[in-house]
Amino acid sequence: MAVLGSLLKRGIGLTGTVIRQRRVNGYKSQRKAFIKLLNKARYTAFGEAYHFEEIMSSALFRKDKQFYHLYRQYVPIHDYNKMYSEWWHRTKDGEKNVTWPGRVKFFALSSGTSEAASKYIPVTKDMVKAMQRTSIRQIIALSEFKNLSDELFEKGYLMLGGSTDLKFSGRYFEGDLSGINASQIPFWFERFYKPGKEIARIRDWELKLEEITKQAKDWDIGYVVGVPAWIQLLLERIIKHYNLKNIHEIWPNLEVFGWGGVSFEPYRGGFEKLLGRPITYIETYLASEGFLAYQARPEAKGMQLALNQGIFFEFIPFNDENFNGDGEVRPEAQTLMIDDVEEGVEYALLISTCSGTWRYLIGDTVRFTDKRRGEITITGRTKHYLSLCGEHLSVENMNRAIELATAELGISIPEYTVAGVPEGALFAHHWYVGTDDAVDADVLRRLIDEKLKELNDDYAVERRHALRDVKLTVLPVQAFYDWMAAKGKMGGQHKFPRVLRKMMIQNWLDFLHSASYEVEAVASK
Repeated sequence: MAVLGSLLKRGIGLTGTVIRQRRVNGYKSQRKAFIKLLNKARYTAFGEAYHFEEIMSSALFRKDKQFYHLYRQYVPIHDYNKMYSEWWHRTKDGEKNVTWPGRVKFFALSSGTSEAASKYIPVTKDMVKAMQRTSIRQIIALSEFKNLSDELFEKGYLMLGGSTDLKFSGRYFEGDLSGINASQIPFWFERFYKPGKEIARIRDWELKLEEITKQAKDWDIGYVVGVPAWIQLLLERIIKHYNLKNIHEIWPNLEVFGWGGVSFEPYRGGFEKLLGRPITYIETYLASEGFLAYQARPEAKGMQLALNQGIFFEFIPFNDENFNGDGEVRPEAQTLMIDDVEEGVEYALLISTCSGTWRYLIGDTVRFTDKRRGEITITGRTKHYLSLCGEHLSVENMNRAIELATAELGISIPEYTVAGVPEGALFAHHWYVGTDDAVDADVLRRLIDEKLKELNDDYAVERRHALRDVKLTVLPVQAFYDWMAAKGKMGGQHKFPRVLRKMMIQNWLDFLHSASYEVEAVASK
């Protein structure tokens, strides 16, 4: 009998009950978080430049929302380029008290999925602590999942992420956020943490997978965490190495997969083929800028925002009034606090955090599934949608079309990307689909097109007018992994972009040609 696990689960459940009983509303939590952020940053260069003292005084001594009106008036919206060129480059050069008190010890390297060059995102000590607190909240939320066994709370937690052997520049350490987090895990968690410190330090992704595979037989894993593509790749490798039928033959107590960053649906079919029995899936929203949300209950359709953990959220309705055709925010864009949002509306996300990001356009779009609980689902990226001629095709639409098409054809498509291309004087979409299953490319092309017409009225209209054609190229899944390897983006939090824009289209085509992949496309007859 799992006595320790039973006690841990019971303790977690009691803690969760206390937290639920004292839960406050989203607006109050966010106002409190806002005051804490400005109080700490008011004497930084950024805080003094943008009148944080005045804004904070308004939040402290007035009961209305004047503080937010002042915040919008004084502080402009920042994307990464603006934040870095005006402020973060000073932080990176070792200057202290720029956008957050003190010097920054860690920088998370992130290219997102839309930029070619690496971004340097500051990760402060306060942010590390905030992410740890949110992680504990997520563990506490496990008490809501009644199907989980007591034994789970004694088993290993496999976290597949970037190297903890961070590169030291002379002033700061840099690396993948997952590597930074793993290098800072609390001592009490070390007994559960896999793959352990030695393997976690390995930078070479292939070598890391090889070492994990060798050690897998000696571990009793109950919980796996990581990006779906890389976890699936690892499980496939372990199954093949030990000649197994499924992963439960070596890890019989595996019960939970925690994932985030992408839609899981394109991976679900292939992933579940690797299992011996059903497991529980728990979604998280962990970005390089912070731990933003997590699934707090099994029946939830979305993730609960971390409203009181060092992050202040703002929401921009994602429409033509607030964004141009390239997904860039307009200077006069409307912004809202959490109490003014509506369920079912798509919003671009702005965050201000204890890492010194201020009114920062993170690049994700979300939709509230439960406003009262502060629960959201990620719908895509501000620059990862196609609207060449008004079709307004979102990543959410694309994922759903792929999900429906694969279910109908009985195949798995774990990776895909779409490019908008000229078609004479009009336009076309070119899909590059990764699957190792046999499929008729033209049947798949027509099926995806039909599903998108059903899902998106604007797309259906434009398919009769300016969006003249849909093309599709079927590639082996390995082609997508090879491209990421060529870019140095294997493993960690790296994800293949769902939409290719501008130079990325030519880079992708050049890679396919150089790697001798067949790129013949099927199109409308």
